[in-house]
Amino acid sequence: MPSPRPPASSELSLDRLADLVAAARRAGADAAEAVQIETTSLGVGWRLGALERLERAEGGDLGLRVLIGRRQAFVSSSDRSAAALDELVERAVAMARIVPEDPWCGLAEPDQLARDLPALDLFDPTEPTAEALIEAARHAEDAARAVAGVTNSDGAEANWGRSRVALAGSNGLAVCYAASHSALSVGVLAGDAAGGMERDYDHTGAVHRADLRSPEAVGAEAGRRAVRRLGARKVGSCQVPVVFDPRVARGLLASFAGAINGAAVARGTSFLKDRLGEPVFGPGIRVIDDPHRPRGLRSRPCDGEGLPTRRQAIVEDGVLTRWLLDLRSARQLGLAPTGHASRSTGAPPSPSASNFHLEAGAVTPAELIGDIPDGFYVTELFGQGVNGITGDYSRGASGLWISGGELAFPVAGVTIAGNLKDMFRALTPANDLELRHGIDSPTLRIDGMTIAGR
Repeated sequence: MPSPRPPASSELSLDRLADLVAAARRAGADAAEAVQIETTSLGVGWRLGALERLERAEGGDLGLRVLIGRRQAFVSSSDRSAAALDELVERAVAMARIVPEDPWCGLAEPDQLARDLPALDLFDPTEPTAEALIEAARHAEDAARAVAGVTNSDGAEANWGRSRVALAGSNGLAVCYAASHSALSVGVLAGDAAGGMERDYDHTGAVHRADLRSPEAVGAEAGRRAVRRLGARKVGSCQVPVVFDPRVARGLLASFAGAINGAAVARGTSFLKDRLGEPVFGPGIRVIDDPHRPRGLRSRPCDGEGLPTRRQAIVEDGVLTRWLLDLRSARQLGLAPTGHASRSTGAPPSPSASNFHLEAGAVTPAELIGDIPDGFYVTELFGQGVNGITGDYSRGASGLWISGGELAFPVAGVTIAGNLKDMFRALTPANDLELRHGIDSPTLRIDGMTIAGR
């Protein structure tokens, strides 16, 4: 994500974009905005003790957004030659003359733009060698395969990447930022054909490589998860408390973020579209969006339209306090933008969350399940059974059965169902929140969900 002090090469991007914007104005655009994205990546794949993949890629793309009255058009190109950029301007202006009007489109006003960008330490200047990534992947897989019961491997992957982004507009927008990201993952299989086989994985990601979990820890966790699933069975259909492991609880929070996306609310396609200012979670629940977390995977000193960003409580004491808004959705809803615009080179800005998390509760995960006579601890979900319009929720699931307040045996081949409106109001968080991803949640318990089994 962005860093307010990118390498000096980004200044050349700003000069190029300013010239492109000026050319669009000369060609007849009332306003214009340009974005340039340059990326570099390095990745390796390691499986069964041998190198399987080694890739390095470099690329770049440039996009132009022009507005004529209430009409706007977007054109992008990877060719940055003078002739190609002249053609880019010509095509964008010609398209903007003929597309339908959009009454809500438009750039930010100059006084809306961010001026003082916070330093968030979001760019790791050290590029790893291929050998270093190979070693990380090798150690991760070795640790996973060393777990008793692991019999095969899907392989380990180690990846690194950086991006440089520049934004410029006729409204005075002039922003450069740089981003870096490193990741390590491994997946393994446990068991055999006669007794049944199960697969699981683990993953770590960070802005700075130094913040990654160790390859040995990632591998050992992947192996432990795979072995834990051996001997899975179905259970009968029932209504019981369901407890979501943090890895899958993140998906519930992602569904919530989608439901409060200003574009969906403005279209009327969100099941929470009429709930602003009302309780949508139980008392005491807080959901935070924090774009200013140092080294956060989704941190940003300004949003994709150049507006300032800030830490916000999206849910306070269970009450929904605001939508996630870019300029267009804010205008459509008659509200102020919230600094949540994201963008690419070939599409209009759209709202998205930054570092998004549900705050930890007061009880441990063991205490959260300790009074459950029979229940289901979910570790993996399958399928896309979430209806963003109605909130209906139905997902294939596997995990562990809870019996007498303890994890008892593995379960697979069942479906859990409910409605997100009811699920959000009924959830109870544990105290094990870890901010490892862009969207994070502690362990969550939801009573009274339906399980469809044998």
